[in-house]
Amino acid sequence: MEINDVVKNILSNLGIEQLNPMQDAAFKSIHEEAEVLLLAPTGSGKTLAFLLPVLFQLKADIPTVQCLILSPSRELAIQIESVWKKMGTGFKINACYGGHSMATEIQNLSSPPAVLVGTPGRIFDHLMRRTFELDTIQTLVLDEFDKSLAMGFHDQMSFIMERLGRLNKKVLVSATSRTKIPEFTGIERPRVVNFTKDEELEPSTDRLAVKMVVSESKDKADRLVELLSFVGAEQTLIFCNHRDATERAFEILQDAGIESSAFFHGGMDQLDREKTLIKFRNGTVTYLVASDLAARGLDIPDVRHVIHYHLPLKQEDFVHRNGRTARQAADGTAYLLMHRNEQLPDYINEDPELLDFSMALPLPPVSEWETIYISGGKKDKLSKIDIVGCFIQKGKLAKEDVGKIELMDFMAFVAVKKDKVADLLRLVKQEKIKGKKYKIELTR
Repeated sequence: MEINDVVKNILSNLGIEQLNPMQDAAFKSIHEEAEVLLLAPTGSGKTLAFLLPVLFQLKADIPTVQCLILSPSRELAIQIESVWKKMGTGFKINACYGGHSMATEIQNLSSPPAVLVGTPGRIFDHLMRRTFELDTIQTLVLDEFDKSLAMGFHDQMSFIMERLGRLNKKVLVSATSRTKIPEFTGIERPRVVNFTKDEELEPSTDRLAVKMVVSESKDKADRLVELLSFVGAEQTLIFCNHRDATERAFEILQDAGIESSAFFHGGMDQLDREKTLIKFRNGTVTYLVASDLAARGLDIPDVRHVIHYHLPLKQEDFVHRNGRTARQAADGTAYLLMHRNEQLPDYINEDPELLDFSMALPLPPVSEWETIYISGGKKDKLSKIDIVGCFIQKGKLAKEDVGKIELMDFMAFVAVKKDKVADLLRLVKQEKIKGKKYKIELTR
């Protein structure tokens, strides 16, 4: 097939009409050049921008790893794997990251993927175990490389690159232009595809409204609850500066009766983090209190509001937090929750609009969704159609009672209308899906 036909098929699989200007420029540069630095804001579609040209570097007659992608976080690695699978390329991909079963990863690598994506630490572990061959890797992508360096992966990344002796294409990706290319990459004069702008570092864009909410109390707890009541039942990220603070803010919401909330930070177990993001994506969780781990590289679409419960110390973190909303031509609002005597940081040059709401508002409604866990997934040959069929035929649900389904290797998570959950679990307790019995229960 011609390149244009392949691209059209992939965009169709992804439900996208056409590449945006950044993706189009990145495709051409990565396809043609040996060294590329891709710079574009969070939420602009960078994952597809580098995956699409990677596809055209792969050869069907090479049965081992041809492209290695390093990402700073487990969540971003999973997102890259998910996008590739949705593209329908015909080439295998595997993701490797801490918290995932090493035995499962080794088994997956026994039939090597064309594309391997992972965190630097886990890929380093695999290199030490010699679980995959390096000789056929010709393309390397360092996604959010500046974040990987900030997280302390310099030595692992350097070690990995030293052993990739047959590279003919290197792609570095970042959401900010204010970063230095590390020496170990050997990249000195890359083709730069820069879609960041100076105004990216300002506190507002055409689609992003920035507003300040003043609290009379220093802990700002009551004002946070009032702000969520004002915002209503729309997907909202609440940022704190430290892990402990995210849990304290979550407890504030729970004590106030805001049930559709959760917390997210790097100190959580990997499975708990994944379940929390799944609940946020499918609407079970409406308000996610998070550390800056959630500011970059996570697949959490449709966020309408960002609340800075604590303002970050760095301008760059402020930009990336705000980048979680007002994405893909949608509108969004960032709220700065400030104590009356608190000073705005120097990186905010103009006073934001003051949002004042003094009337008493009812608490936002509880989410209408719950998340059901199933102890089987893709490796068990389960499909979304199998799950929907079971829930409708045996669980007596209507089609509109079933929401977003996320299918993993050995488990699945299904959003179900909250008022239907008890009857569903009772009806399917002894039932089988495709002839096999699985544990089906409420996700904790």
